[in-house]
Amino acid sequence: MAAARWRSAAVAAIAAAGPGGGGPGRALRSGSASEPVPMPLSGPVAPATAALYVHWPYCRKRCFYCSFNKYVVPAVDEAAMGACLVHEARTLLRLSQVQSVTSVFFGGGTPSLASPRTIAAVLEGVAGAVHLPAGTEITLEANPSSSDTQHLADFKAAGVNRLSIGVQSLNDAELRLLGREHTAAEARSTVEVARRLFPGRTSLDLIFGLPGQSQEAWTRGLEEALGLSDDHISLYQLTLERGTLLAAQVWGGALPTPTQDLLADMYQAARAVLVAAGFRHYEVSNFARKGALSTHNLSYWRAEQYIGVGPGAHGRFVPQGEGSCCREARVQTLEPDAWMQEVQSRGHGTRRRVVLSPLEQLEEVLVLGLRTDEGITHARWQHVSPHLSLEAVFGAPGEAKALQQQGWLVLDSNGLRCTWEGLAVLDSLLPDLLCQLQRCWAPPATPVHHTSGTVAAGP
Repeated sequence: MAAARWRSAAVAAIAAAGPGGGGPGRALRSGSASEPVPMPLSGPVAPATAALYVHWPYCRKRCFYCSFNKYVVPAVDEAAMGACLVHEARTLLRLSQVQSVTSVFFGGGTPSLASPRTIAAVLEGVAGAVHLPAGTEITLEANPSSSDTQHLADFKAAGVNRLSIGVQSLNDAELRLLGREHTAAEARSTVEVARRLFPGRTSLDLIFGLPGQSQEAWTRGLEEALGLSDDHISLYQLTLERGTLLAAQVWGGALPTPTQDLLADMYQAARAVLVAAGFRHYEVSNFARKGALSTHNLSYWRAEQYIGVGPGAHGRFVPQGEGSCCREARVQTLEPDAWMQEVQSRGHGTRRRVVLSPLEQLEEVLVLGLRTDEGITHARWQHVSPHLSLEAVFGAPGEAKALQQQGWLVLDSNGLRCTWEGLAVLDSLLPDLLCQLQRCWAPPATPVHHTSGTVAAGP
């Protein structure tokens, strides 16, 4: 394995979703801890199913590293927000004409600040619009500071069956550095309660690469978290985001930042520790054992159809209710009050929509699919590109063939995927692969037109 490639790009491919499990309400930037913005498959007939992401935009405070779409306000009109979430969900489900929802993810913000009654109302609204099968994965992001035993039990009664807990660290000094509300003791207590209520379905989020953090401190913290954890762990490299307090402190010289070599060592050490403990490294940032993979997040990485509800949420689906057969990328209005006004007046708060070309969708299938250990199957690729196979694009002489010969990629009867070494340096592989895809791509006879801007009133 080339040391230069490892050192220059080791953790650049780590982010899949923001700390807390993330969701399509968060934009993806290379190497950030933000949620992916995947573009789903297209085909002659839209899938009859979709995942559903619901964004709760409010927090009690803004953490020092956070640049997500969240708001700290004196008071929340929860009745109005809840009603609008139900209204928009039903509108977009009707517009998509999906028959069944495969998973629901409540992200934020801090959705554990919402009332369990609000969560129940959203789920009831969804179940009244489409089929919501019994046992469907329904995840709620929860912070230890807003997740006492009774509150979590009430969420379970409301229909939640999986928790993603924003632990981030089990070290009080690190938590203060990040600006988190909770203490390490509160985090431990919350995880223990969650595991009793949601056995096998409690995920922990951890952040590494903090200013001044050593590899030894990170490894100790990870091992402690491993002893506390259930069967799913998400790891995120801290990314300094413009406009955040932590970025200003580091860039101003008040705090140190780890070197790229140290970040690479932290990530590699974490992979080794977790795999040795029986976890499958099934996605760049995510580890699961006993089959506890996140169904919802897999829908992003597999480029499946999903619907984003709530301020700033992203969605990718075919609006068949408008007579369309084209897959669209949609973004909801960011600011909660403006979003609520739009939902109340026209049923949804979609601010921007873009028709995705087949090439754009293939690029996203490639970028997102290679994040997983399963990679991209021939069937998934062919669904978007029936005229140009994986073998035709990446089996021919060129960059992809060279990456296979160097041990970064595998192309076989199962499809295209990264090797163990390649998964850690994915971002350094993608430019070559994207260039090869673009050279091989033959556009369809009928051009696809792009539109963007504020949409007209919805159904």
